[in-house]
Amino acid sequence: MTTIDTGRRLAPRASFFNDPVIRGIIYQIVVAVLLVSFIFWIIGNTAANLAAQNKTTGFDFLWRTAGFDISFSLLPWSRASYYWEAFLVGILNTLLVAVIGIFFATLLGFTIGIARLSTNFIVSRLATVYVELIRNIPLLLQLFFWYFAVLKAMPAVRDSIALPFDSFINQRGVMVPKPIPDEQFAIVWLGLLIAILGVFALRHWARKRLEATGQRFPVFLTSVAILVGIPALFFVVSGASVSFEVPELQRFNFKGGLQLPPEFVALAFGLTIYTASFIAETVRAGILSVNRGQTEAAQSLGLKEGDRLRLVIVPQAMRVIVPPLTSQYLNLTKNSSLGAAIGYPELVNVFSGTALNQTGRAIECIAMTMAVYLTLSLLTSAIMNWYNGRVRLVER
Repeated sequence: MTTIDTGRRLAPRASFFNDPVIRGIIYQIVVAVLLVSFIFWIIGNTAANLAAQNKTTGFDFLWRTAGFDISFSLLPWSRASYYWEAFLVGILNTLLVAVIGIFFATLLGFTIGIARLSTNFIVSRLATVYVELIRNIPLLLQLFFWYFAVLKAMPAVRDSIALPFDSFINQRGVMVPKPIPDEQFAIVWLGLLIAILGVFALRHWARKRLEATGQRFPVFLTSVAILVGIPALFFVVSGASVSFEVPELQRFNFKGGLQLPPEFVALAFGLTIYTASFIAETVRAGILSVNRGQTEAAQSLGLKEGDRLRLVIVPQAMRVIVPPLTSQYLNLTKNSSLGAAIGYPELVNVFSGTALNQTGRAIECIAMTMAVYLTLSLLTSAIMNWYNGRVRLVER
């Protein structure tokens, strides 16, 4: 029979100041008080300095006329536009170069990362040279190279280099045909939306079918057929049409078409090339993290090399690739602010540069710019965390 020794003495309780719980609470209170005091000191000191300089604060300047030109804008812009419109133009220009950079850097990075693991000696060495050369040169220097040494060294307008599909390149940028859809083309966009929803439904059905019967359905090829076929069917049935405005050389410059300034081309190209080198290393590390037994098991099932990579290796490597890939997307978006160095009118250049200098509202302009980058980063992180949850391995 078990007996309980009720006569054993309990350990003496620690004194008030030696209690780790109480001591931790005191430390947190002290840190919070110091942080709040520092914030109040910063605010008070800033307000005093602004008052001494007879500067006012507030966001009323957003409804004043900007009175300056912006070389590249996705929205109608003139000197009579307001500062809030300049803020919007800066955001859209930043988003444009960030989205294009992320898309092409992902494609190029995955290609180079897989190429580094190729058994072909020349392919793997070329991929290694690319990574080691690009990632070890500062991005700002690379932007200067693409802008001043490549694009600005292009021929003058009259000696433009002709490219395929009625496109041209000269020291003023790249000119390509501009698509002009008619009013009926909205039905084609509806068809594209239906096709995208159809692809998601197909993937869900194929996964359920695989789990139930073990039979694999060619999802990729079928999805491509849906994405191309349904919008094409809507295009034909609706009678929509798309005309192309071709750039034509006038006396001093090209007229018509879609003109991409050299600042935009240099920034998008530089960000893509630079970020792709880091994504390539992330992809290579993710693939190497997959146990070799998985590859051997796929080989024993008779899968071809491409199927082994697509169906076995890459899906397992994604759980390692996604977190650092998210960091590269965030870096690319924030690095787009370096476009100010070559004159691309992104958010920092337009709003925290020209608008700030004209209005003198430094706190408001900087705070709004920081809020935009913070919002973009949090949105990117939220999307990638959702995707990471979708591709992570579920242990039974």
